[in-house]
Amino acid sequence: MMERGGSREFVVDAMVENAWRMFRILGEFAEGFEAMGNLSRAVAVFGSARDALNPEYCRKAEELSSALVKAGYAVLTGGGPGIMEAANKGAFEAGGQSVGLSIYTPQEQIPNPYQSCALSFRYFFVRKVMLVKYASAFVVFPGGFGTLDELFEALTLIQTLKIHPFPVFLVGRSFWSGLVSWIRDTLMRWGTISSEDVRLFQVVDDVAGIPASIEAYRHEADHARFAVPEGG
Repeated sequence: MMERGGSREFVVDAMVENAWRMFRILGEFAEGFEAMGNLSRAVAVFGSARDALNPEYCRKAEELSSALVKAGYAVLTGGGPGIMEAANKGAFEAGGQSVGLSIYTPQEQIPNPYQSCALSFRYFFVRKVMLVKYASAFVVFPGGFGTLDELFEALTLIQTLKIHPFPVFLVGRSFWSGLVSWIRDTLMRWGTISSEDVRLFQVVDDVAGIPASIEAYRHEADHARFAVPEGG
């Protein structure tokens, strides 16, 4: 922002700009909470927006989302093309809640048409809150920086107990094997994470068992939460 006539005017302009930014952030949170408040159980599905990705992963994302809807879950995605569109399509055509949370970027990705609820965000961190708050699990297909960002955000929150733990699935052993090896052979060996941290995610090729695994995790967590301690 250009200074107009002195430092005092510059400071005032900066304060006004920051105040409006704060209101925009609060507005995005309010809109998201209102639109998604009726989601009791949902699974967030992440992956590349690029069309060059192996179409086999798009097929798996679509089949998984259809199965999740039949198991009683809504499906959350980033609302864009590629893996996200396939996941939304599977949920939408199965008659379930298909939620897309898109982000304004210089590329201006067009939201895919398979959404029963579509929201757009200016701020990545607001969108992350929405994805984590309403998710019972993360399913992460091959993707780029954005996909990795969402993955490690969730793992960090689970590791630090900032959220209730939930299952995280990485789909595609051939894609994730290099990263998983680096996590085990470098991060663990250097002591920057513990052996327990490596158990925060599962790597799978077959997505058919994911809905049942999520259900089993949820029931186990509910049992542990409400169990009466011995002698209590």
